[in-house]
Amino acid sequence: MNVVAIFDIGKTNKKVFLFNEKYEIVWEKSVNFEETVDEDGFPCENIVLLKNWMLEQLSEIKSLTNYVLKAVNFSTYGASFVYVDKDGNPLTPLYNYLKEYPEALKDEFYNKYKGKQVFALKTASPVLGSLNSGMQIYRLKEEQPEVFTKVKYCLHLPQYLSSILTGEFFTDITSVGCHTNLWNFRKMKYHKWLKKENIIDRIPPFHYGKDTIKTKDGLLVGGGLHDSSSAIIPYTANFTEPFVLLSTGTWSISLNPFNNKELTFDELEADCLCYLQYIEKPVKAARLFSGNVHEVQTKRLAEHFNVPIDAYKEVYYDKKITASLRAINYSIVFSKKTNSGVLSECVFEKRNLSDFKSYDIAYHQLMLDLVEQQVNSTNLIIHNSPVKKIFVDGGFSKNSLFMNLLAEAYPEMEVYAASMAQASALGAALAIHDSWNTKPIQNDLIDLKFFKH
Repeated sequence: MNVVAIFDIGKTNKKVFLFNEKYEIVWEKSVNFEETVDEDGFPCENIVLLKNWMLEQLSEIKSLTNYVLKAVNFSTYGASFVYVDKDGNPLTPLYNYLKEYPEALKDEFYNKYKGKQVFALKTASPVLGSLNSGMQIYRLKEEQPEVFTKVKYCLHLPQYLSSILTGEFFTDITSVGCHTNLWNFRKMKYHKWLKKENIIDRIPPFHYGKDTIKTKDGLLVGGGLHDSSSAIIPYTANFTEPFVLLSTGTWSISLNPFNNKELTFDELEADCLCYLQYIEKPVKAARLFSGNVHEVQTKRLAEHFNVPIDAYKEVYYDKKITASLRAINYSIVFSKKTNSGVLSECVFEKRNLSDFKSYDIAYHQLMLDLVEQQVNSTNLIIHNSPVKKIFVDGGFSKNSLFMNLLAEAYPEMEVYAASMAQASALGAALAIHDSWNTKPIQNDLIDLKFFKH
């Protein structure tokens, strides 16, 4: 059977999948690596281990007699640069985007380029330090000029993995278009600072997400995609009516491919940003740290009520409980209407758990507070766009309380829990569909469960 191999590289889990022509997963493997450290002793990805593991997996796949490997593509976490020399060999560790950024260097940069507010608006990039991956290049140039002179290309991680197989060097719009400080969204081209700092020549040309490169042995290799942009591809492939995708995990990210309005500074302050799809259309996005809040607060609840840490999995939506909680807390929850206030802190963090008679009631209150936050966050990107459906994937899509409360909050919308195996890997496979797959894309790639309000 014909298959495509997708390397889906997360910060923790490294996975490889084989999809058949119907986009069913027919083979998979995953691994976790010990991190190494950079020259400052800060933990970072072991790029040598990753490269060797990828090549080993590829040679194993080629030896499988029941599959014919047609193509390979990559979906990886973003905000990560590999600096290579003229032979394509890395010159530095793969610096971690969680690494603290020197304040003096950051201030010097923004002062040079009209200040944080103007710059953030042009590049649709909130000020995030190392998470603005372009700032990592600037830091290398300023702090290690002797290394920087040897850099032939600055490659985002997906394109580095692709270059290992092709020997060719490219840039991908989904990696550049995601809070990198590199892209001027108003002019839809690189920001001029790259030219002024003599960096632009070290950024290779664009490679379109749908195109592949043919290697000597006839394998078709994609240029790779940023995982956040890749995860939306199955949805845009299956649905044409305007929708918002709420992708939930540690972060809950609301993605609206049907909102191309420019970001305002207030939206940037409220943790909104823009992604670029592989077809170069902007996706407006809003982030909320709600998965993390849920994790911390369910631990607090478990300790207080002396129940197992995952007791919430047995709590089901109860209309009577939510109605009585709303009656008591209406003034508290709904008075904090300023977006930044609601978004920066969940009300529940300040609540006294002794006010609740039972774990179930307290958990209902936590979810009411989290959904209130979520609605404020999602509304930032729904605003003035023709959205009729909300798809929720990831952890909260399996939480009946979250889903029912969200459906109640959007009576004019259709709210669905969406499930699909490995969205970002599937997206990377679909992006290069025309290169390797002669069958049409099916319209049942995603399982949907409708929630009535």
